[in-house]
Amino acid sequence: MKLSTPARISIGIVAAFAVAVGVLLAVNSGGSEAQPNVTNERLVRPDSHKLGPAADGKATFVEFLDFECESCRAAYPAVEQLRKDYAGKVTFVVRYFPIPSHFNAERAARAVEAAAGQGKFEQMYQKMYETQSEWGEQQVPADERFRGYAKDLGLDLAAYDKAYQDPATLERIKKDVADGEALGVTGTPTFFLNGQKLQPQSAQDLVASIDAALK
Repeated sequence: MKLSTPARISIGIVAAFAVAVGVLLAVNSGGSEAQPNVTNERLVRPDSHKLGPAADGKATFVEFLDFECESCRAAYPAVEQLRKDYAGKVTFVVRYFPIPSHFNAERAARAVEAAAGQGKFEQMYQKMYETQSEWGEQQVPADERFRGYAKDLGLDLAAYDKAYQDPATLERIKKDVADGEALGVTGTPTFFLNGQKLQPQSAQDLVASIDAALK
């Protein structure tokens, strides 16, 4: 499909997104028809984590993710490339959605949230995907490994430990999950753009959706 007035389509987006698109479509089945818009209060909370917010608020891209999800890991380079290509133009929002069958997914989310309390959300978010092969798809608690990542990032470990074990941290994650479920999220990654659930067939579809939102 030829896009009208296209933004620069990065080869990085095409290559990385192609790896994940098959699983993404299987999780979010239902074809390519437009999905209804949903309320913003469920999509973006005041405490939601934003990466590179856009000043004009014209386009908001929300991802519900699971750090142990292999499809999320496959899509991660594409999302990072989108962040680079649309820096200052699109607000990227991260919402937690750990899948219960993933043994360490909730632990990973708690580690990222604990790091966020010390201003290191993005760094721990990236660390989880970069190291997923080391701890994912295992039935062994990764608590100490995640604590090691916190140390590598220079975090105050006493404060990290407290936040990691704090019931409020888990409740924060569960709130994201509840919002996702209310929005019809059943698997990860699930993307929304300006309140509309995306059903991309290709990387170009994802880029085209963002370009349309920015017109």
